[in-house]
Amino acid sequence: MSKWTLCGSGYDREQTVTDGNRFLCANGYMGLRGVFEEADSTWFPAITLSGVYDQYQDRWREPVNAPHCLYARVLFNGRAMAIGALEPVSHRAGIDYGDGLYHRDTDFGPVAIRSERFVSMAETHLLCDRIELRCAEAGEVTLYTGISTDIWDINGPHLFDFGYQQGEALLVRAVTGEKRITVASAQCIQADFAAEETFEQQDAGLFRVLRCRVRPGDVLCAAIFGAVYTSQDVAHPAEAAQALCRAMKARGFADCLTAHRAAWAEISRCSEVHLEGDDDAALGLHASQYHLNSIAPRHADSLSIPARGLSGQTYKGAIFWDSEIFFFPMFVYTQPEIARSLLRYRIETLPGALKKAAAYGFRGAFYAWESQEGGEEGCTNFNVVDVFTHRPVRTYFRDKQIHISGDIAYALRSYYEITGDRSLLEAGGARVILECARFFISRACCHADRAAVDYADVIGPDEYHERVTNNAFTNRMIRHTMESALLLREIFSDRADWFDGLLRELDYGRDWQLLHDLCGRIAQPVVRNGVIEQFDGYFALEDCPLDTVRSRLCHPREYWGGDHGVAGVTQIIKQADVIAMLALFPEDFPLETIAANWAYYEPRTEHGSSLSACMYALTACRLGRPELAWDLFMRTATIDMKGCGKEWAGEIYIGGTHPASNGGAWMIAALGFAGLRMKNGQPEIHPHLPEQITRLSFPIVAGGRRLRVTVTRDWGVIDSDF
Repeated sequence: MSKWTLCGSGYDREQTVTDGNRFLCANGYMGLRGVFEEADSTWFPAITLSGVYDQYQDRWREPVNAPHCLYARVLFNGRAMAIGALEPVSHRAGIDYGDGLYHRDTDFGPVAIRSERFVSMAETHLLCDRIELRCAEAGEVTLYTGISTDIWDINGPHLFDFGYQQGEALLVRAVTGEKRITVASAQCIQADFAAEETFEQQDAGLFRVLRCRVRPGDVLCAAIFGAVYTSQDVAHPAEAAQALCRAMKARGFADCLTAHRAAWAEISRCSEVHLEGDDDAALGLHASQYHLNSIAPRHADSLSIPARGLSGQTYKGAIFWDSEIFFFPMFVYTQPEIARSLLRYRIETLPGALKKAAAYGFRGAFYAWESQEGGEEGCTNFNVVDVFTHRPVRTYFRDKQIHISGDIAYALRSYYEITGDRSLLEAGGARVILECARFFISRACCHADRAAVDYADVIGPDEYHERVTNNAFTNRMIRHTMESALLLREIFSDRADWFDGLLRELDYGRDWQLLHDLCGRIAQPVVRNGVIEQFDGYFALEDCPLDTVRSRLCHPREYWGGDHGVAGVTQIIKQADVIAMLALFPEDFPLETIAANWAYYEPRTEHGSSLSACMYALTACRLGRPELAWDLFMRTATIDMKGCGKEWAGEIYIGGTHPASNGGAWMIAALGFAGLRMKNGQPEIHPHLPEQITRLSFPIVAGGRRLRVTVTRDWGVIDSDF
């Protein structure tokens, strides 16, 4: 057991969802929730597939969960040795965040079950489990292994027309209801004991049944090899799944685990932050990096990461602005090829953004707030259910959060500035920036009697205040997008003919002139005593303490925002908004302004989103006040370990892992405490270590060079990393 292991003792049904999240095993292609092998759907087991979506009837579209190919259940003398069916003498489960190895040890008295399993980082479609049964009494042991179809769906079912095949490699094949995508799960077993073997096909799946007589002290071991393929991967997913299971069985569990650990060791070499001085902080930071690295789409060239990763179907498995603002920084500095994949996803889904803008009567690219495959908008008009009337509440996230297009342009420009590589801009990124800028030209509100250009009827990061005018964050992102579009001419100064050709292809002549004109006319926010007004009229709202607003709740799951929410008429905000702007554009603002806004907005922030705390921590470090950032850092880094994230918005379950918070933990450590930043294409450090940390060290890639940053309380250095 390594120092990166997190364990839980005993079992609590109320903690099932939390354990499934914090003990998640994943490899970017799929995520296996951290529940025990015998779990039925009431315990929320799932193998969630990346990029495979389905809609059942008129319910929300969401990711598809594959048939569960690591299912295993034990009987002793016909009695189920299973959590939920029999109270265990003891139970312990956990995960090693160093290599993604889940383990459980459950003693039922007559039989104790030990297992260790992983989703292979070396073989994209492979899952492995090794089960050990320690027998305390004489009797008959029955081991059911197979492929369970009793899986967790939030808005399903999603799989139909099941087909089953017995033999060395069990197979369950099904198709999705909406697009008829084939999903195939296969399983092989390698047992070290002689047993009578039969097969059972049930409503809940297909199972191999192994029966044998045991004596006290006997130990039975079996290795299980599972595989999942879809018709989006290969032409014949069933055959591919069976072939992989057979091949891995021939290699053996130990060899598969060795390859998996080697792959994780390489990921750690490229990205791991070494933190000394506080063991809890080191574990939390390592866990955060594990969760984000485990869901990175290494198997694909143009795929992004859902807001809840691969921990289940919440948030519809959609891609949010989290991808560009919170996931992207760690990857662009440590594994640029993954950052490229996130941005290629946006480049390839540009047609969906053009289509969405046109549907609202605008030109250019208005990206989906909740992007699913092809860039289609997954966000509905009714994203919250009222806890009192049980009716859907009209929300405006898909309509009004226009900053999403600016967030994508921000990441594209950041990629170029950090890596020095403009190939992504040439391969469609420049087109995306230009189309996002065109959308903001089209979306501008001009006035006959004044020069300023407004952006009205928008929602900023603070979703508690809807349909506001001149949200400061949004307006700054819009101006940055326009500036980035104009900067493209300089970036491609040696390829002027190519860039001019792109402008002609896009019929951009008039828009190019409008960029020059509008860029300096975007409305500036009101500033009062150094505090930037979040949006027009914000200062006129009721200014009351957070506890006062919380006391007005009539139901613990009541939604705070919108027309009828308790926060909407007050200055209490959901998450960092002005502060997010200051964190992303620190060079734009003097320290006095940052300090005034931190002091004003932090007490008025509920931190009702996992995206919030890291932005406040970054700005605190910028102020040279790391002591203000420490608690925010610990809250960010340990959110999935402790299971303390918000799980409900009204009656809608929004739980799962928190990749944005995971990325935020790296951002605080590297960009905040170590003070890493790029200036004129070169990395610099401006350390602000809190007293709890004695040393930070981490690898980066900047300008094509692999470097190592090391910071202590007395010195800091950027050296070559060999």
